[in-house]
Amino acid sequence: MRQYDDPVEVRRGEAEDPDQFLWRGRLWKVRAVVAHWMEAGPWRQGGPEAGRPGSGADLVAGRELWRVEAGRGMLGGRQPSDPQAVAVFDLSFDWTDGRWQLVGCLD
Repeated sequence: MRQYDDPVEVRRGEAEDPDQFLWRGRLWKVRAVVAHWMEAGPWRQGGPEAGRPGSGADLVAGRELWRVEAGRGMLGGRQPSDPQAVAVFDLSFDWTDGRWQLVGCLD
């Protein structure tokens, strides 16, 4: 999987999972959610002040990740003439700043 740290615009669906996203000027339609998980915030990663009472560490902060299969365009890559129109992406939502990032792609 190629690693990225690219900002994306995400539209969530009825289940609050990503439904569509805009990456590098292209619209991608989510066809399936492959996996969904949470990662703890930086306080879990150590450091002398991490997790100490009164240190200001936010114990709730972290990021939520989705691995999705997505296709290009409104049809979600269902055009048989374009075999590269479907890929698997890792999207993250950072709860500390409310930003979406595309963090990986397997195409």
